[in-house]
Amino acid sequence: MAWVERSGKRFWRVRYFKDDGSIGSVTGFTTKSSADNHAEDMESAQRKGIITEPEADTPIALADWAETWLESLDVDLRTEENYRSKLRRHILPRWGGFALAEISNFKVHAWAKTLRQGGLADVTVSDTIKVLSLMLADAADETDSTGRKLLAANPIRPHRRGRGRRTRRQPEKVWAMPKEVILIADQVAANYDAGGGLLILTAAWSGARWGELIGLQRRNLHLDDGCFVVDPDIGTLHESSSGKLWLGPPKTPESARTVTLPEFLLPLLRQHLDTYDHPHVFVTPGGDLHRRSNFARRAMRPAADGNHTVRQPRVRTRPIKPGLTFHGLRHSHKTWMIADAMPEVAQSRRLGHKLPDKIQETYSHVAVEVEQRLMTALQKRWTDAIAELGDQETDGSWRTAA
Repeated sequence: MAWVERSGKRFWRVRYFKDDGSIGSVTGFTTKSSADNHAEDMESAQRKGIITEPEADTPIALADWAETWLESLDVDLRTEENYRSKLRRHILPRWGGFALAEISNFKVHAWAKTLRQGGLADVTVSDTIKVLSLMLADAADETDSTGRKLLAANPIRPHRRGRGRRTRRQPEKVWAMPKEVILIADQVAANYDAGGGLLILTAAWSGARWGELIGLQRRNLHLDDGCFVVDPDIGTLHESSSGKLWLGPPKTPESARTVTLPEFLLPLLRQHLDTYDHPHVFVTPGGDLHRRSNFARRAMRPAADGNHTVRQPRVRTRPIKPGLTFHGLRHSHKTWMIADAMPEVAQSRRLGHKLPDKIQETYSHVAVEVEQRLMTALQKRWTDAIAELGDQETDGSWRTAA
């Protein structure tokens, strides 16, 4: 039998009879309902013949449990690497030598406060606590060889007392107008290569993600139909923190989609594909698959920010849109669609987003005339920007196919 009783002003505990007749305790519950739920779980387990004493004969250290836990994971490689990074950098140095039952809610939240005071970003601290909580929650569901639970319950709960923390508002994402995108693409073409310049234009005028474009293969680019397909199984090139590259599913199920292209991009892409025979549409000047950090450092940053601080660069570039990232091109595309009064469903379908309303998600579709209106608007943004540029500043000869 298990029962609940108060243990202090703010806590509850579950009491139960051990096999030897003595009374054991499971402490640390911050509400009576959570203690009641645990007591009911213990009684249910006892009726099924499962041993429910909370501590094993030999306490398990968090470092030992971490190895077992990591081996059991069936998650994306990047997710696993993120977990391992949080363990290596933060969790194990602090808690690795502690037995699972020695880790308490208040100790963890005090540690989180220390991490923030040490300069660690709020999101990093929050993610680290989540990983530790996942580990302890799984430990609470596991038993040892004798049938005893490794941990009575996950001790980590939201910290509801104390001063509220002010979260800084994230700065608005930098986005660019079509003229600025073209100037940046021209500088990428001059400083990096023409394929990189075309990658910039395609990103801005399609709204596709980095991985979707870098993972795009010739067989999924249908220029006669004026579109490309983001494959649901291999439509994105993924990159792990260790440098591994592989093709896999896009970010969400909604991201598997067909993306139509404005008319001006089609001859540019045809001309581009005639210059090499790689199965992927966009590759490095050396014919390799792109890596995000390399492209940012060698192409995007010099073209957007300028390289005026670099002594004797091969090609001098000037600032066009400082701070603009590759993902900022996707924000630019979204901003253009909003300015052109495109329906929300057309925006969401094009970007691979899920509509927030379930009914709207199910019953909303993009009519052919809406898609045509979107292509007309994107084409006009190109022609207007080209007319505004004229012979301005940069060499646009690489894009004369349009």
